[in-house]
Amino acid sequence: MNRPSSSLSRSARHRPGFHALVLAIGFLVGGLITHISRRFLPPGAVKEFLTTGLSGSVGPVSIDLIMIKFSLGPVAVDISLLSLLGVLIAYLIARSLF
Repeated sequence: MNRPSSSLSRSARHRPGFHALVLAIGFLVGGLITHISRRFLPPGAVKEFLTTGLSGSVGPVSIDLIMIKFSLGPVAVDISLLSLLGVLIAYLIARSLF
């Protein structure tokens, strides 16, 4: 039986790792766009709108395993409109390639 391919069946064949990779690459590209915009856009309403983000952080987290003791963090996330644009760009590129 031949089934017509739909967008749902095309995206369902990719593993969650693929989607996590696309999401991570998208946030990296969006973070780069945000950083460049914060640096080079002239002060004004457009710069404030595009580069204002929500920030969250976790940590530091200490782990003591008797013989080994280490700390992780703090880990911070800064999400802006341009970082979401980077995720959209990465998604569209990945969808067109695969």
